[in-house]
Formats: sequence, C-alpha cells, structure tokens
Amino acid sequence: MPPSSRHDPRAVHQPRHQGLFGLVATIAERLDRTFGWDNLPLPLGIMTLFGLRYRLRERNLYPLDAGLPPPSAQALIQARLPTNAYCRARDGRFNDFEAPEMGAACTRFGRNSPPVPDAGYPDGPSPEDVSETLLARRDFLPATRLSLLAAAWIQFEVHDWISHLLDPTRTWTVGQHAVARLWRDHRVNLPAFVNGETHWWDGSQLYGSDAQFAAAVRAEGGRMRIDDELLKAIEDYATRRDPTPQGAPVSPRGLTNLWVGLALFHTLFAREHNAICDRLRSDHPGWDDDRLFGKARLINVALMAKIHTLEWTPAMIAHPTTQRAIRATWWGLLGERFRKAYGRTGQGEIFSGIPGSATELDGVPYSLTEEFVAVYRMHPLLPDEITFRDARDERILGAPVGFMDVAMACGNPAQPRAVLDEIGYANALYSLGIANPGAIALHNYPEFLRNLTRVNGDKLDLAAVDVMRTRECAVARYNDFRRLFRLRPAGSFYDLAGNDKLAGEIRDVYDDNLEAVDLIVGLFAERKPAGFAFSDTAFRVFLLMAARRLLSDRFFTTAFTPEVYTHAGLEWIAQTTLADMLRRHYPELGHVLRNVENPFLPWGAMPA
Repeated sequence: MPPSSRHDPRAVHQPRHQGLFGLVATIAERLDRTFGWDNLPLPLGIMTLFGLRYRLRERNLYPLDAGLPPPSAQALIQARLPTNAYCRARDGRFNDFEAPEMGAACTRFGRNSPPVPDAGYPDGPSPEDVSETLLARRDFLPATRLSLLAAAWIQFEVHDWISHLLDPTRTWTVGQHAVARLWRDHRVNLPAFVNGETHWWDGSQLYGSDAQFAAAVRAEGGRMRIDDELLKAIEDYATRRDPTPQGAPVSPRGLTNLWVGLALFHTLFAREHNAICDRLRSDHPGWDDDRLFGKARLINVALMAKIHTLEWTPAMIAHPTTQRAIRATWWGLLGERFRKAYGRTGQGEIFSGIPGSATELDGVPYSLTEEFVAVYRMHPLLPDEITFRDARDERILGAPVGFMDVAMACGNPAQPRAVLDEIGYANALYSLGIANPGAIALHNYPEFLRNLTRVNGDKLDLAAVDVMRTRECAVARYNDFRRLFRLRPAGSFYDLAGNDKLAGEIRDVYDDNLEAVDLIVGLFAERKPAGFAFSDTAFRVFLLMAARRLLSDRFFTTAFTPEVYTHAGLEWIAQTTLADMLRRHYPELGHVLRNVENPFLPWGAMPA
C-alpha cells in the first residue's frame, strides 16, 4: 500500500467563492487531466490555470498549528510592535495584527500535503548512491534560454524565504561526513520544522531578520552600506562564531555561500534602497532615519517581488499561457494599461491583480511550506566556471574561473569581494548576463557541490543532502507527491524519464521500485512543458504558493496604498524594471542593455 493511501488528503478548510469558482476548478482539473493545461488554447489555458490554483488553495494548505515559535527559539524574537506599524518589522511579526507571530522568523513551516514519513517507504538507495549515479554532472548541460543572472536571482530570493534551523545535538551520516539534523518542533505530533528566516517576502536576505546583521548593513540617514562596505559586513556576519546555548537551535546562515552572483544582487538592491531613500528624503525632509529606512525598504521589497513575478518567472516558465497568467497575477486580467489608467475595479485579484486586493489566508495561517522548499532545490543551475568579459568591447578578462574561486571559501571569505574589485561590478554583471546557467536535469548537479568544503570547514555532498533533507522533512516521494496534488503518477520508468537509457538507470538505482523514486529525481527527470526550465510537478507548488505569498501579506494587499507606500513609492514600483536598475546604478551598461528587455534572458550580441 503506498504511503499516500494512509493519509486523508481532503481539504482542511473551504475558501471563499465556492460556487462558481468550485465549478471552474472542477472543469479545469478535467481539462488538465485530459489534455494538459499547456496544450489548450490561450484563453482556455488561462482559465484552467486559475481553476487549478483555486483547487490547490482549497485542498493543498495544511496547517500545523502554525504561529508560535518553539520555546528554545523565543530568544531569537525580540522586536516589539514597531512604532510605525506601516513598515515591516525586522523579525516578520505584526504583519497580521490578529495573529502577530504568523510568518515571523523561527515559526514552523506549513504543508501543502500530509507529511509522509520516510519510514513508510521500502528501503531504497542511499542518498549517496542517488547523488553518484543519477545526479552527478557528467558534462555541463546549459539552459540556453536563460542568463546566469536567473540562477543568481533565485538563490538571492531563496535566502529571503527559507532557512531551516538545525539541531547541533543530532546528526545524519551522509557518506563520510556528519550533517546536522533539522530542528524539530515536538509540540505537534506530525513532523514539524522551523524556519530561521521570516516567511514573508520582505527582503530579509538583504536587510536581515537578525538584529546584529540588520545593524551591520545600515548606514546613516536611512541608507544602506554598499559595495565593499556591504560585502565586508556580510563576510563578518557569515564567519562570526556565536556561542550557542545548550539545546538551542542553530541558524545555518545562508550568507556563507555568497558568490559573485549573489554579491551583485545584494549590492544592486542596496544601491536601489539608497536611491529610493534619497527620493523620500527630498519629498519628506522632516522624516527621521528610521522612517526613511523603513519606507525605502518597503518600496524596495515590493519592487523585488514585482521583478520576480513579471521578469524572472516568465523567463523560467516561458509558455505563452503562463506568461499571460503571470502578468494577470500582478496587473489583473484587464492588464497593465487598464490598471495604470483607471486603477482597481474592486478588491478582487482576478481583474485587477493581487497588489492592492483584499488579504486572503484561505482559512489557513500563512507560512511557507516544506513542499515549497523541496521544489526549490535547483542547484544544477550553477555552472562549473565563469568567463569574465569587458562590458565595453566583449574582451575576455583572463582564463575561465572555477565557481568556487568566485565564492566564499574556507580561509578566504572575502573571495567574491576580491573578484569584483578586480573585474568590476559592471563587467561581472555583463559576464553573467551573456552566460548560461545549468539545466535543471539529472546528471547535471555540479561536482564542486558534491565535494563541498564550507566556510566553516565542514565537508559534504550537497546533492546527497538535498535527497536526505527532502526525506527528513517527510515530503512524499515522486509518485505519491503527484497523487497528493491530484496528478497522474508515472506508470513506468519510461513514462517518467522519456527515454530507455535514463529509465534504465533510474530503475537500477531504485531496484525496479517506481514508488521509491525520490522527489528530486522525478522532478529532474520528467518532461517539461514547452519553454519551462523546471517540471510541471514543481509548477503546481509554485502556482499555489507564488500567489499566496502576495495574497496573505497586508503589505501587498490592503496596505499597498499611497498612505503606506507614498505616491512616489507606488510610482517607483510601477515604473521600474531590473534593466532600469542596472542602467541607473551602472550607466556604463547602457549600451549593452539597449536591446535587453528581460535581463534574465541571454543579453545577446553587443549592439554595434
């Protein structure tokens, strides 16, 4: 009996608009199962995606009594209600005044499906065997439709959203190395784990949810440190050794994997913060430093969310139906021109988009989910090496540089800063803009991550850890995962892999047991919709959670107003793109960006 049959996948709540929307959802599921949403005509395909999202909101949100942090993590949450409740709190509290701890740092991850403990599956291959046989990169397989900036961006964003707290007293053995287990919250009976970051889309990777980091990156006048000063603050924080109280959880500090691509986005958005701050100071000369900082952060973060929604996501899922549907998420089905000319037509998100709509929790306290974490394990995006070029004339600046030579290293945490000082920020941005990331596929996991030495000296096989972590978090294996999202499971290894050779390799590793195939293996193996960089199975989680991140956050919904953001702030968000930011802060890139509409796509040949 597969594990999923022992769990009740029924909805734990009923969202609003049941009648018509429920009918649309039922029709959408039938169309998707019969034809596939990606094979339908554009209007019908968009309707199908909206219906599928409604059904996901109805049946794939499972609370784990989310809200209160575990007692031993209470010390990590110290901020009181902000004096100005219309700026984001550093630790994520008070986004919802009725549930002030919801979404805060050190609160539990939720679920999109019932947890399926790994013990419920037959003995399968070790994570090391999966890493070595199915994940290890043989030859670099590029994602030719994307620029390397797309890989840097999603890592930058993931650092905002998720960081499991670790339990230093309990370890797994992965290969020859000990790996800390996740901090488990035993106050609930189901497997429950804790996010060290805030669950909100609030730029905490840039601004910090930790008081010491938040103070280290700030400058005077509501501004932020930039360039060398900012990167030095990140290095100091990432390598700091704080005493850990006995029995307390440990934050893994995602900043320890800083590389040139991440450093570029940290610096770019710090510069943008300062530009916004200068505009606000000009408009409001009486504001103090804290108010300037808080409002500039609010605007900068909303711009970050808009760029992710309208630029990064369409680059990653470049199917005509999803591209149109994604724009509707932000602007509504009536479109950008209508929204800018006439404003909203009401509080609903369908016709006027999510920003400025009514807040909607769908009956379940907001949190990010373990399934969301699992499908964002996209390490094959990273290349083995980077070739740097001069943005003025495309001249190659030396031999290709190995990835770990542009990243924080044990004994040399300043390596990314040193590379940028030598190459130049504009040249580095140009180099990543014309390079490709790796394809999210089997046999394309970087070897340097499979033999990784971290800044603190710890060694690990990150591919094996990705497999192990997904099992540890009680996320279902691939076929059960699809069942829990009402998708047809793979009927055979060939059905999963699409070719005999790869099907045979997966069959051999899993001893002919299709139900034992790990989620990450299935996600990397399955056929992708046209224009997609990742699987349709992963897309179902994004379809649900990408909108929920916005809909559940009052700063994107009821507080997305001129009174909170200022008129200038809303105009800044509406009118700015990533290319605009690059031109503003690195004007020497103006000529190479002349024909670049979306910097997450390859920048192409330099204009004459």
